[in-house]
Amino acid sequence: MFGESLTIRLAPRDLAALHDLAAAQDRSIDQIIRGLIAREIKRADNVKSRQGADVRRVARLRRLLAPTMAEAAGWRDLRDRLRAAGFELRPAGGGLALHRLTTGDRLCKSSEIGFAYSRFVKRFGAPMPGHPRKMRHLLGPAAPEEMDDDFDLIEEI
Repeated sequence: MFGESLTIRLAPRDLAALHDLAAAQDRSIDQIIRGLIAREIKRADNVKSRQGADVRRVARLRRLLAPTMAEAAGWRDLRDRLRAAGFELRPAGGGLALHRLTTGDRLCKSSEIGFAYSRFVKRFGAPMPGHPRKMRHLLGPAAPEEMDDDFDLIEEI
């Protein structure tokens, strides 16, 4: 039925847990191990096919949205242009993710289609409204009215 044999070494604690699992499921240890291996192979195959689909999706989105994203003059303009096309950008970690407007489905990171959050911040001269990451290091020194008063000025009399 099965062609090859495989010998593996397990820590005594893991072997005892495997025996307990097999007894609880009324299965043999080799049945459990073969099942685990089969599931892992299937999972890896699914990841590969998803990655291939993701690459194609990202390429389509890049072709569709690159002009829209490149021509936007500011955050509001970008939001309006993307909404007209049926998409929106949302904060995601330290960057942005592209979502389908109607369903809210996350499609990809904006950086995957060539438009990283940092690129927009530099271009628009401001972080995305409501984004937790302000990217101040990309905006240069703050204007005097924007600086925090962390000190008191003492003048000589």
